Amino acid sequence: MPIIWPPGFAPDRVAARVSNEIAIAAPPEIVWAWLIRAADWPVWYPNSARVRIADGRTELSPHVRFTWQTFGVTVRSRVREFQAPQRIAWDAQAFLLDAYHAWLIEWRPGGCWVLTEEHQNGLTARAQAFFMPNRMYRGHALWLERLKAKAEAGAPP
Repeated sequence: MPIIWPPGFAPDRVAARVSNEIAIAAPPEIVWAWLIRAADWPVWYPNSARVRIADGRTELSPHVRFTWQTFGVTVRSRVREFQAPQRIAWDAQAFLLDAYHAWLIEWRPGGCWVLTEEHQNGLTARAQAFFMPNRMYRGHALWLERLKAKAEAGAPP
């Protein structure tokens, strides 16, 4: 099940991209429940802060807008794909940065496999790819490790 990239974000058309994956010993529904509770990300994923979802919601939903901080940058995002519990993707805009972040969750015996991939354009993306080429990979690897720990401990309250 491939990621559906919007125009301008195909792998051969971006300034920076990263792909991370992990096996999680929990059903996709539990992984999904943790992932869409964006207001709680800062509690368990230290590379996120100040998540604000439109209308005061705590969970992501189709087409919802949200703002947040990641990698020290405030970004504006909108959910662009939402197919529970298998696919979610959002865009992200910040100063000199335009990104698209997609997640795939596939059932596997004993749990699931999770892929997260982000493609970026803009001067900020090019500078980060040149000066800090592994920064986004390490940040997303941490996100997956923390998501794994949460999901394997059980469903959110």
